[in-house]
Amino acid sequence: MHEMSLTQGIIDLCLEHAGGRRIRSLQVEIGTLSSVVPEAVEFCFEACTRETSLEGALLHIIRIPGSGQCLECDKETPLMELYGACHHCKSNRVVIVTGEELRVREIEVDD
Repeated sequence: MHEMSLTQGIIDLCLEHAGGRRIRSLQVEIGTLSSVVPEAVEFCFEACTRETSLEGALLHIIRIPGSGQCLECDKETPLMELYGACHHCKSNRVVIVTGEELRVREIEVDD
């Protein structure tokens, strides 16, 4: 399960930026095309935060839908899979615009 190492990376990043302060909550964006399972990250979060300044923090996952720009008809199209076709013209020449994200959007720390 690569989500365990991804979750640990998220925690390490938050701890680095918190400067030793207790972290109350964090927001993480996960794209639907990122191959990351949000439920697995949630599951790993509690185990990975034990005995850190993140223990007890609230994890808010924001799911980013996939979308692409069609190179044939130049329209934006929703994507449910990495190599999805344009919903307008059915072309497979689509460049991903959103949906591959995996980033910490915000952390809330104690003063």
